[in-house]
Amino acid sequence: MLNKKIVLIFVFAFLIRLIALNQSLWLDEAVTANVVKNLELSQIISKFSLNDFHPPLYYFFMKLWTNFFGYSEVALRMPSVLFSLLTGYVVYLIGGVWSAVFFLFNPLIIYYSQEARMYMMATFFLTGGLYCLLKKSKKIFLFSLFLILSFYTFYGSIFLIVAMLLYLLFKKQYKYFFVSFFLFLFSFILISPLLYQQFLHSKISLAQVTNWSRVLGKSNIKNLLLIPIKFSIGRISFYPKWLYWGIAGIWIGFILFTIKTVLNKTVFYLFIFPLVLGFLVSFFTPMLQYFRFIYLIPLMSLLLSINLQNLASYNLRGWILAVGFLIFSLVYLLNPAFHREDWKSLTKSLPKNRPIYMIKASSDPIKYYNDKLIIKELRMMDYELRKKEIVIISYTANIYGLDYKNDLRKMGYKLKKEVSFREVTYEQWTK
Repeated sequence: MLNKKIVLIFVFAFLIRLIALNQSLWLDEAVTANVVKNLELSQIISKFSLNDFHPPLYYFFMKLWTNFFGYSEVALRMPSVLFSLLTGYVVYLIGGVWSAVFFLFNPLIIYYSQEARMYMMATFFLTGGLYCLLKKSKKIFLFSLFLILSFYTFYGSIFLIVAMLLYLLFKKQYKYFFVSFFLFLFSFILISPLLYQQFLHSKISLAQVTNWSRVLGKSNIKNLLLIPIKFSIGRISFYPKWLYWGIAGIWIGFILFTIKTVLNKTVFYLFIFPLVLGFLVSFFTPMLQYFRFIYLIPLMSLLLSINLQNLASYNLRGWILAVGFLIFSLVYLLNPAFHREDWKSLTKSLPKNRPIYMIKASSDPIKYYNDKLIIKELRMMDYELRKKEIVIISYTANIYGLDYKNDLRKMGYKLKKEVSFREVTYEQWTK
């Protein structure tokens, strides 16, 4: 039976997740929306997943969800809200009230609990596996099921899955290990044909898209340092930079000091090993982006709370951490400058009587908000341009290594107008 305090915490956690939940979808969320809206379940694999970089389970789930609840921003994001709350409840079962509070109000968790992507769903499944592991549950098949579902939701789950399996081996829980390992291996073999095709497609994309590896996340110090920073203060960033780094440094220092004070070797290993493994793998296949390891925040929350009650400053530290996380979360929620790319406003402002030139692979937000607009490929514009005035959306042009501005100037065009809507811009060029 839940006490009133934990019920109030979860109600409050749910309510703050509703703030700005209807903000504009950004590119990846619009991909989710268009896939589940326009494709049947069988077509998600045959027409989409083969050229995607993620497993299909999340899209299957969202297809069923949207059949009942529709395709609005709120409807698309609500599963992530619910999965984040469910994960918070599992964290509560593992580590108690403070663990749940540190997870539920973590600013990066708040951000991704409002995103129509697979990360919160995968975090829930992995945290369910952690519960079975850390609570020494004898439900081997439930543990295995959580691992399989997490991998079928997000391939990046593999780093924590490996860590948990190695932990079982280290603890000489051989029966638990071998049953879980072979069940997971069987599930891996089942999805391996799709995974192989996606791997080949990713290699082609890395070769063809000039700066794609930078987006995916190479193994370097910058991407490694961003993990503790974003895990602690979320997606916000501000000027002057010395103030930003000062505040972030002090806050991260306090968090690291608290973790060191109450260090639990098992939880610390499960937290660190996936990061080390991800760093090493990213030398060969770049994927070292902080949000791909968001499933480790439940472990960070446990590290912050385990045995904290043994310290004299237990309540004070707990409140400082909780209030600090909440403040950073509210800075994101209440300040539109930190919200996602505003494709909704941009699409409304576009001229309706002329084609829009952009990288068509990045046009899903435009299609979501107005599928009647004519989108033409920016990389092919030099073969088509005959008009005195053209409209361009420059989004992702730099990732593709496209110097379209220089090409336009060579053709006699001048930039007449440039309008920005929070990280997305359209331009009008005239001859």
